[in-house]
Amino acid sequence: MMKVALTIAGSDSGGGAGIQADLKTFAALHVYGTSVITSVTAQNTVEVSGIQDMPPEFVGKQIDAVVTDMNVDACKTGMLSNAKIIEVVAKKLEEYEMERYVLDPVMVAKSGDALLQEDAVSSLIEKLVPISYVVTPNINEASLIANMDIKDIEDMEEAAREIWEMGAETVVVKGGHLKGDAIDVFYNGKIHLLTSERIQTKNTHGTGCTFSSAITAGLAKGEDALTAVQKAKEYITKAIKYSFSVGKGHGPTHHFAVLYRDAERFRILKELKEAYKLMESMGVSSVIPEVQSNLVMALPQAEDISEVAGFPGRIVKFKGTVKAVSCPEFGASSHMARVVLAAMKHNEEIRSAMNIRYGEDIIKAAEKGGLARGTFSRDEEPEKIRVKEGSTLDWGTNIAVERLGKVPDVIYDKGGISREAMVRVLGKNPKDVVEKVKRIADNLGPQ
Repeated sequence: MMKVALTIAGSDSGGGAGIQADLKTFAALHVYGTSVITSVTAQNTVEVSGIQDMPPEFVGKQIDAVVTDMNVDACKTGMLSNAKIIEVVAKKLEEYEMERYVLDPVMVAKSGDALLQEDAVSSLIEKLVPISYVVTPNINEASLIANMDIKDIEDMEEAAREIWEMGAETVVVKGGHLKGDAIDVFYNGKIHLLTSERIQTKNTHGTGCTFSSAITAGLAKGEDALTAVQKAKEYITKAIKYSFSVGKGHGPTHHFAVLYRDAERFRILKELKEAYKLMESMGVSSVIPEVQSNLVMALPQAEDISEVAGFPGRIVKFKGTVKAVSCPEFGASSHMARVVLAAMKHNEEIRSAMNIRYGEDIIKAAEKGGLARGTFSRDEEPEKIRVKEGSTLDWGTNIAVERLGKVPDVIYDKGGISREAMVRVLGKNPKDVVEKVKRIADNLGPQ
């Protein structure tokens, strides 16, 4: 049965924060989302140019409408801009015995604009903190609630204890505003430090809303607080990592990043299979080297070989055509994956490659086919590269790109001691690569 989560928050007309972020997060995490709007903001990635609060009694009426009809498994609050709205929300949460309640004490927008009136701060501390199952302040919010300065992890821990003493069952003080790794302090009577990499991007609009709604989704599915927070941190890290630029200011996180990448994995495997079938009918076996070939494609923003798909066992020559030993899968190629990963650092659109045999005839055929060519010599390989396993192809690809001034269609080297000469054909996708390979094969002439 689908679990139900409720967000009680403001509307962000820019779509990156508020109930828009909450509902996207609920959907991404397989929870049915419901919403109560407390305020409507005229907001974009640059500023909040206007706020229109809902009448407090109408906020209460919205809560009644949702809770009396649906079994709400967990609830969160975001922007509650004034004391009267806070009072109504607190009364309703207690009336409906909302045990799994997440308080995101939204006070300031990413743009720096205030979202909580000064006279409402005490109401939030007195009425909502004591009934919260999880409260998720950032450093500035925790500093205000706990009435102390926060400069480091130790201060964060102390603030978490102070807020916990106010009645909250669990406190998560978010460390996104400190330097170094993104470290959050989780406290429920015992300290847990939750660490993730810091992603260097300006696209962080709505991170607090997204994080707290991810926690709410986890709680709705029956997870304990620590598990829900840990999974939410993994989710928000990926949402930031794969964010995209929209607008002129702080862009939004990518709420559906994980789902999109799963779908992209399926599409890549499909494209590799289709390109292989095309290659089978093209008569390109003459370009397959003695060590065999592999055709690969990487996920967008791929960082390691596990995010590059290829053919386990490679592609071999067989009775005048080519045959794949197995179906494509991710992590199946090390050598060609390294070439693609290196090329993507120069041009993120170049995500596919295939190795073919080296020969002067191949290089001439590539030239005749109008393909841009780049090269590197293993004789020039620095000792520190030579002795490091797997680093030659990274170095060689970078050298070839730098010398040509762009990612070539073809990168080749003449080999070295115990290193076979090889040609790599690069392109945007497997079909693009296979068509370039076909162009080379067609210009070889009779074999």
